Amino acid sequence: MSKQKILVIGGAGYIGSHVVKALLEENFSVTVYDNLSTGQLCNLFNEADFIKGDISDEKKLNQTMAVGFDAVVHLAAKKAVGESMENPQKYSLNNINGSINIFNAMVNNGIKNVVFSSTAAVYGIPQYLPLDEKHSLNPLNFYGFTKAEIERIMDWYSRLKDFHFIALRYFNAVGYATDGSIRGKEKNPQNLLPIVMEVATGKRDIIHVFGNDYDTPDGTCVRDYIHVEDLARAHIAAIKKLLTNPQSHIINLATNKGTSVLEIIRAAERVTGRKIKYDFAPRRSGDPAVVVASNALAQKLLGWQPQYTDIDEIIKTTWNLEEK
Repeated sequence: MSKQKILVIGGAGYIGSHVVKALLEENFSVTVYDNLSTGQLCNLFNEADFIKGDISDEKKLNQTMAVGFDAVVHLAAKKAVGESMENPQKYSLNNINGSINIFNAMVNNGIKNVVFSSTAAVYGIPQYLPLDEKHSLNPLNFYGFTKAEIERIMDWYSRLKDFHFIALRYFNAVGYATDGSIRGKEKNPQNLLPIVMEVATGKRDIIHVFGNDYDTPDGTCVRDYIHVEDLARAHIAAIKKLLTNPQSHIINLATNKGTSVLEIIRAAERVTGRKIKYDFAPRRSGDPAVVVASNALAQKLLGWQPQYTDIDEIIKTTWNLEEK
């Protein structure tokens, strides 16, 4: 029996490379399409084909998809929240136009299934906790807006064409492959844990904690952190779901558990044995105090739940990479 073929757009990036690894382990045939703007060659696997291409290139997308794929995984997005507010033009062109190019190439080439990397940023300030998929959408930044728009476009395509999607709204991705096979660290990290690691290794002097007067146990923001290998497993489950029962869904990927900024810093100190120097800076506008989500729908539809729930264990997978 021939292997099912999956095209992973953005497969040389942080999350994408972990998804490719999981797909290969599940015996799928994988092609990676990536422009290497943030993805890295060291994140590619010899067992996967690689095409260097941009999602703005409609001709190349159509040529790539013409060979036929059973499903597409779409992880190609600009994702720096601050930059999205300063340069919405860039985020419109890449995230929204680029996604439309992908979906059009799929329709043109008879590819019916896509797993889309969405985000918790579509929700905005939580009206209740834990967040579930029925929560209203009110993104606080342009990045979150682009993801919400792409979800709406996919919904229309699924109504009008033979087109099926699973949008995975994930929360804070952390950690690295436990076997050490993925070595490409994110360039210019914006997220908490990579910055904490840069302080631990001396690459950065201090971390600024934005706000210590929130209504949380220690005054710092609480977030739902999810290990990247758990995310990768969910992508596999979503692909299998689409291939066996092609219906469209929007699903949260979360742990139902919150960890504060200071708890992350203290856990990093335990794991690394090093002092993490930090200071308090003013709150950032639009930062909710607590964001924690329900994964009940992921359990019900995908049979998925996170395996990595201990924050020390998650941080250890990142520190192992730093030590190498």
